[in-house]
Amino acid sequence: MKRHIPNTITCCNLICGCIATGAAFQATVPANYFWAIVFILAGAIFDFFDGMVARLLGVSSPIGKELDSLADVVTFGVAPSAMLFSLFREVQYPEFMLSLRYIMPYTAFIMAAFSALRLAKFNLDTRQSTSFIGLPTPANALFWGSLIVGQHAFLISGKFNALFLFLFMLLFCFLLVAELPLFALKFKNLSWTDNKVKYIFLLGCIPCFLLAESCFAAIILWYVLLSIVAPLLSPAHDNC
Repeated sequence: MKRHIPNTITCCNLICGCIATGAAFQATVPANYFWAIVFILAGAIFDFFDGMVARLLGVSSPIGKELDSLADVVTFGVAPSAMLFSLFREVQYPEFMLSLRYIMPYTAFIMAAFSALRLAKFNLDTRQSTSFIGLPTPANALFWGSLIVGQHAFLISGKFNALFLFLFMLLFCFLLVAELPLFALKFKNLSWTDNKVKYIFLLGCIPCFLLAESCFAAIILWYVLLSIVAPLLSPAHDNC
C-alpha cells in the first residue's frame, strides 16, 4: 500500500494544476487569478513532498518520475500559461498591434512548451543534482502568478502593454532552458564561508515579503540576479 502514497501526492499536484488552469481561464475578475496562484502554490507543496516521501518509504520508481514530470508540466507550465492567456486579453495594445489582439493570447502557451523542455532537460541532465541549470519551473510559475496577482492593476494600465508582456514572457522562456547556473538552497554545513550566497539570499528575501502578493515575484528575481553574481562571492573566487 505504501508504494502508492508518493504517486497519490503527485496526483494531488496534478489536480491542483488542473484547478489552477481552470481558474486562470475564467479570470474575468482578479479574484480568479488569486485562486489560480493559490492552487499553483498548493501544487508546489505537493511536488516538494512527493519525492521526499518516496525516498523515506524507499518506494521510488520510474513511473513515479514520469508522473511527477507530467504533473509539473500542468501545474508549472500550463497553469501559468493560462494566467498569461487571460492577461493578454486584458492588457492594453499599442495601435500597431491592434490587429493581433485576438491572436496574442495564444502565444502564452509558448511558455508551456518551454516548461516541458525544461523538465525533460532536468530529467536527463546529471549536472543538476546539487544545483540548477536554468530557472526551475516551480519558480517560473510562482513568479508569474505572484506578478499577475500583485501587479494586476499596473499590468492592465496604460503604463504597460502587450508588447512588453510578450518580450518579458520570452525572456523567462529563455531562462527556463538557458545554460545559467543557479544555486540550490541545500546546506551541507552552517558555515558562512561555504554558504555565503545562500545566507545573503535569505537576508535579501526579508524585505521582499513587504510586497505582499508580489513577494514571490520579487524573491525569484532576487534569486536569479544573485545567481548571476554568485561566482564573484564564491570561496574559490575569494582565494584568487
